[in-house]
Amino acid sequence: GWREAVAAAVGALQAGGLVAVPTDTVYGVACLAQDSGAVRSVYSLKGRNGGKPLAICLGDVDSLYRYCHVNVPDELLRDLLPGPVTLVLKRSEELNKDLNPFTSLVGVRIPNHPFIRELARACSGPLALTSANISCQASTLTVSEFQDLWPQLSLIIDGGPIGDVQSPECRLGSTVVDLSVSGKFTVIRPGCALTSTVEILRQKYGLIPESS
Repeated sequence: GWREAVAAAVGALQAGGLVAVPTDTVYGVACLAQDSGAVRSVYSLKGRNGGKPLAICLGDVDSLYRYCHVNVPDELLRDLLPGPVTLVLKRSEELNKDLNPFTSLVGVRIPNHPFIRELARACSGPLALTSANISCQASTLTVSEFQDLWPQLSLIIDGGPIGDVQSPECRLGSTVVDLSVSGKFTVIRPGCALTSTVEILRQKYGLIPESS
């Protein structure tokens, strides 16, 4: 059952493990963001360049204020989150210093997927979240597509196929937008929700696009 799966995932994360989870875009690998050893394990699992940041994942918009300095209206956050968007904001002192120590910013995800939101709410701090694939390889829409990572994962939550496995658009991942400069936005990764995101930022909130 659902509750058992959440409990098992929380236990694995608290023990410093890495858990594969479905999100609203692609499969992800999560660990506790405040656990420096687990964060290092994610980089080694993916063969990821240490200078590439990890996003944090939260269950609700309200928790975002604890880990970020927010300089946009609350309503803007709620227009985009939960959803297939990563918002990049200035990080607060609450966040683990070993998570992305090279930048004062952090990307925040609140996926529109009930399981991962439930899991994030059940953990004491934020999750660190990245896509379930070796760096530079295609993102994954089913658990069998990241079989090569299974041996290094503590737990795999199989939520079935995400989106259309045949569609390249479904593998784009979230749209990443930097909102750290007041009144402006920078698209860091177009992702799967670019048009609707930019429309909200420009038309509704009058933010000015900066070229990345």
